[in-house]
This record gives sequence, structure tokens and C-alpha cells, in this order.
Amino acid sequence: MTTIYREILVDADVDASWAALCDVGAIHERLARGFVVDTTLAGEYRTVTFIGDVVVRERLIGRDDVRRRLAYAVVDNPEVRHHASFQVLPGDLGGSRLVWITDVAPDAAAPSFAAMIDTGVTAIRRTLGSSRQA
Repeated sequence: MTTIYREILVDADVDASWAALCDVGAIHERLARGFVVDTTLAGEYRTVTFIGDVVVRERLIGRDDVRRRLAYAVVDNPEVRHHASFQVLPGDLGGSRLVWITDVAPDAAAPSFAAMIDTGVTAIRRTLGSSRQA
């Protein structure tokens, strides 16, 4: 199993960043515009359409409003195991620090996930505003 770890510094304050992340049915509008093009909800599941018509079905695993942490897993590919979480923390110089941790198996799947995650990081910075690098 490979762990992919990214920190994203954004200008939006912690409450605004958390609100955007938790609007799990509107991540295409509020969190990662241009990377995610559509999101639909059905109970604890969401279907996410990314650029390039990549579609995945995710299960929302947990939400902790006190720690500002959200966890989810891709459930539609039995050959790849995927679990990820986001946590929103105060930035050292203001704004927010989003910590995105993704576990993927088999290891051979990690490079394609890492590439998508990096594209997502860019979209989140653009959507929530960022002039800083992590």
C-alpha cells in the first residue's frame, strides 16, 4: 500500500475551507472547480466526474466537525483499494492548511492516483485562493 500525502495552503479561512470541503455534493463548484466537473449524492455515496470523463463512485466514511476531518473511499474498482481523508487546519500565516492523505493499493496504482491528486491540489488552490506553496 502506498500513502500519498499533500498539504495545500489556501487563503480562505478555516471555516470557509471546511464548509467547501463538507459540501460533498458540490465539490465541483466549491472545492475543486475545473478538476471535478460534476458530483451527485445518493445517501452515503457520491458519484464524482472528473475532467476527461473519469467517473468514480465513493463512499463517505466519516465526518468529524470538531477536528474538521472528512474521510471517503473509492468503491467501484475491486482491483484497487483506495481510502482518503482531508483535514482542515489553521494556516501558520493565516488562511487554511488542508491535509490530504490517500492510501492506495496495489502500489502500481499509486502513480496515476498521485497525478490526479496533484491536479486536484492545483484546482483546490485556484478555487479557494492561494498565493502560497506548501
